Amino acid sequence: MKRMAICLLLGLLAGCDDMNKQAKTPPDGDKSGQAVVKEPEGLVAATPEVPPPALTQSVLERGQDEFNAFCAPCHSERGDGKGMVVQRGFPQPPSFHTDQARSMAPAEIYQVISDGSGVMYSFSGRIRPVDRWAIVAYVRALQISRNAKLADVPADEREKLR
Repeated sequence: MKRMAICLLLGLLAGCDDMNKQAKTPPDGDKSGQAVVKEPEGLVAATPEVPPPALTQSVLERGQDEFNAFCAPCHSERGDGKGMVVQRGFPQPPSFHTDQARSMAPAEIYQVISDGSGVMYSFSGRIRPVDRWAIVAYVRALQISRNAKLADVPADEREKLR
């Protein structure tokens, strides 16, 4: 039995060759090794640029719904970075209420939602572009509401608050 195993091993080793000396065509080039780049005809971007929608109450409400579904587990419903998964040991994300977060351009916030940042993964495959913009609008509303004063509320709306 031992001799048979040794013979089998020797047979396998005898069949090995130096693979580097074999002629081959790389998948992205020709036999000379020069890269050949050919883009397919009719190539279009996978996700065309989507401009932000007009800011309306329904866009803010949609943003709140999407934020609560996708963002609040980590960032919390207040946007302070103390969501439920953080309370269970996940790393704390930045608060939306820091000077750095408030100074971000809307397109930067959209990009972070799309591509992720740090331990946050990309949401581009989970949240539609128009809904990402709605989340951006809602994040801005959260930031504004955090430091709002009664004087910031229009007079006719102040009456509803009392």
